[in-house]
Amino acid sequence: MALVSELELPGFDYTDPSLRGERFHEAMRELRARGWLASGPYGVIVLDREAGEFFLRTREAIFPGMTIAEIFDVREGPLYEQMRRNILHVNGPDHTRLRSLVNPALSARAVERYRPAMRGFLEGLLADARAADGGGPDRDGVVRCEFVEAFAKPYPSLVIADVMGAPLKDAPRLHHWSNWIQRQFDAAGMATEREGIERAVREFYEYAAALVAARREDPGDDLISKLISATLPDPSADGGAAGGEPAVARRSRLDDVECINLVFNVLVGGVDTSQSQLAHTVRLLAERPEQWELLSRRPELAEQAVEESLRYEPITPFTARITTTDVTFRGVTFPAGTVVMVCAFTGNRDLAPEEGEPERFDITADRGRARALTFGAGVHNCLGANLARLELREALTFMAENMRGLELDGEVEYETIMGIYGLTRLPIKFRLTE
Repeated sequence: MALVSELELPGFDYTDPSLRGERFHEAMRELRARGWLASGPYGVIVLDREAGEFFLRTREAIFPGMTIAEIFDVREGPLYEQMRRNILHVNGPDHTRLRSLVNPALSARAVERYRPAMRGFLEGLLADARAADGGGPDRDGVVRCEFVEAFAKPYPSLVIADVMGAPLKDAPRLHHWSNWIQRQFDAAGMATEREGIERAVREFYEYAAALVAARREDPGDDLISKLISATLPDPSADGGAAGGEPAVARRSRLDDVECINLVFNVLVGGVDTSQSQLAHTVRLLAERPEQWELLSRRPELAEQAVEESLRYEPITPFTARITTTDVTFRGVTFPAGTVVMVCAFTGNRDLAPEEGEPERFDITADRGRARALTFGAGVHNCLGANLARLELREALTFMAENMRGLELDGEVEYETIMGIYGLTRLPIKFRLTE
């Protein structure tokens, strides 16, 4: 057995701000050609699907959020409490209980109830885009807009407000908080913007606490109300004793702090991420007019288009884990405390020959049963994956039905790959369906 520290690994600096767009793609192709392991600024990088799934699924590696807290001396206050209680950092029976209570409210069937609201938001955003472009198509019949500001940014915030049962007018505030709070997962952000992160956490905690209190008094048909009412049988109940209730009748519930933190997770995980994945998806299609034309003729391909985008351009290219004990994989030992960066970008490209060309974006390709690593894997897979997939599918379906001849209308501006890999600017043009 070899220690990972004894191996001569190719180095790769994923904090390089110039790694974006095609340069990022080229760098990852070159790195993957050199093997399945690399070294990075904060730990080792695993580059293939099997290794990625292993480290995401093993119970001997956890999300290193609390290690980040220690590095930056976050030991008290709202940010520390949020990190400590974040479901990403909760493991074992407590994690199982929390997931069991929240999963029913975010199942594939449960999130379908939000589809009409999503369609309504998209209709309103299209009307706003037309108005901003002078009230409608210009003389050549074309509508022009900057997609990030017109659609990708407001749409997920409106959806999350609806899911939470928050006033829709608060959607911009939710986006602001999510954008800031996400920076805790970026070492550079924690080093330079901690005060803003702390402030956003404190403000959202106060906001969510008020929402939870209001829903306890007046329940609705929203996520917070469902979390408040969610129950599980308590297996430790000793019902049956004299005068006691049967064990099955004794329930495990979320307290207010747990409820607020789960709502917090849904917000942070469901705004910037959906915004960025939607923007990249539309970019990929606008760059390939023949693919958009196909989707316009066959909107039922929206689901495949979403899955192909998640595979081809994951907006979380790297996901961190830290080993809690010595872990051996493929004859290599990763000592306790090793930070492992799972690369979804390269892992998603590990396809069987019959699953098609990995470097080709193709919404008609049969990629087999292997799902992208973009939402993670194992017990800590993304809590809101079903909601995100539905948001993306509904957006593509609506656009395919209402926009013809989608094309880029200027230069795309990329953000960095650290944290959430999004777009700053995506100018597009299209014709309205008659």
